[in-house]
Amino acid sequence: MVAGWFTGEGDEFRLVGTRCSACRSVFFPREDVFCRNPGCEGGDLVAVSLSGRGRIWSYTDTRYRPPSPYVTNPELPWEPYALIAVELEAERIVVLGQAVPGVTVADLAVGMEVEVVPGVLSEDTETIWTTWHWRPTGVAV
Repeated sequence: MVAGWFTGEGDEFRLVGTRCSACRSVFFPREDVFCRNPGCEGGDLVAVSLSGRGRIWSYTDTRYRPPSPYVTNPELPWEPYALIAVELEAERIVVLGQAVPGVTVADLAVGMEVEVVPGVLSEDTETIWTTWHWRPTGVAV
């Protein structure tokens, strides 16, 4: 888990971004030093919970094993997964993330509504590394 990138559990699970108090721009991943908007002279950056739902802006699948620092066991066969770019209308940003396990590109369409849910990036006998996934609305985890 990357500290500060998401919060909550179940229906209350949300990604956490930051909003500039001067220009109202929202950023994810969060920004804690300066406003990334080149047209803004800067303001206080405040943590904000992002919308829990958005619409698919684009998507693809992974057909190769990513390089480090992606955590994967090279002894196991590679399992492709769907990668989704989701537009959060209220925040006017696009957030990238994996689809929930079992959802493939054949299940997706541009404009489809999805929701953010907790997921597992990797785990071993001592640690579970958590992340977020995008799930088409109405589909059980």
